[in-house]
Amino acid sequence: MEKMDMLSMTLEEWGSIIKQWKQPSFRAKQIFDWLHNKHITEIDDMTNIPKDLREKLKQYGDISGVKQIKKLISNIDSTTKYLFGIQNNLLIESVLMRYDYGNTVCISTQAGCRMGCRFCASTLDGVERNLTAGEMLSQIYEIQKDVGQRISGVVLMGSGEPLDNYDNVIRFIHLLNHEKGLHLGQRHITLSTCGIVDKIYDLLSENLQITLAVSLHASNDNIRQSIMPIAKKYSMEQICNVCKQYSDKTKRRITFEYALIKGVNDSESCAMELSEKLHDMLCHVNLIPVNDVKERNYSKSNEKQIQHFAQILQKRGIETTIRRKLGSDIDAACGQLRRSYQKDNVIL
Repeated sequence: MEKMDMLSMTLEEWGSIIKQWKQPSFRAKQIFDWLHNKHITEIDDMTNIPKDLREKLKQYGDISGVKQIKKLISNIDSTTKYLFGIQNNLLIESVLMRYDYGNTVCISTQAGCRMGCRFCASTLDGVERNLTAGEMLSQIYEIQKDVGQRISGVVLMGSGEPLDNYDNVIRFIHLLNHEKGLHLGQRHITLSTCGIVDKIYDLLSENLQITLAVSLHASNDNIRQSIMPIAKKYSMEQICNVCKQYSDKTKRRITFEYALIKGVNDSESCAMELSEKLHDMLCHVNLIPVNDVKERNYSKSNEKQIQHFAQILQKRGIETTIRRKLGSDIDAACGQLRRSYQKDNVIL
């Protein structure tokens, strides 16, 4: 019998189970509180739950948490990289980024990734499996416990493509936003996608207020197809169309991520072409000096070229920033720590 994933269950689902088990209805709120506010990892820690009900929970359920394997803290900016173990001896990563306005956690949604983007270490070994909503939440809960501070922002931008794990990600967002749980506002949640157009249309129907970040990384389809396999299925025109619909409906600004790769997508003509595609959209371009991945042959653009690219976009009315590189001394980019650890260790 496959056990229920307790950390992934909604309060309403708990209510149905408690009713089926002929227990008082308030037990559902108590269990939900233990899981999502007190962040217990063992069922026996639910001290106000009767022993017979705890035994039944152990018989039918598991708490799908993550286990800290390794932690690295940047000497430059205190960015903290976590390597977590999950069921089936798999590894995932999370990053804690500290800002003046609060703490933001970048979490993984899959173990590995199957999107195959040429400049990303997460994709090198493909995807191993989707994470449950509970495993996504557990990354946040464990980091909060570790630092003793509340998380004020969450970015789904770690290993994996969130829209390739759609149902679990939507469940995660609702649980994270739940008033009886962490109650993190949806406007403080950012979902980053490489541009699965069909799923963005699905996202439109969810009536969420999350921020959508789209990994564009090119100014035309030819360049994009050379570095992102997903571009062979969805054109930039399709992506821009659905993004415009998303911003029109939600009144939320779209963020376009653009990793600058030397000699590939960082020319003046690329900047001009990109500005033409985005000039009438409610959007923001986030320029990212690409991370060096040893297994790939790409290198980041030099500082002068990055600044010049940004200036062209800004002069043509496109709001543009250059991402501050965090945790550069601790392999903080997606997939780097996980891959280096896999080479040297075996998880038992």
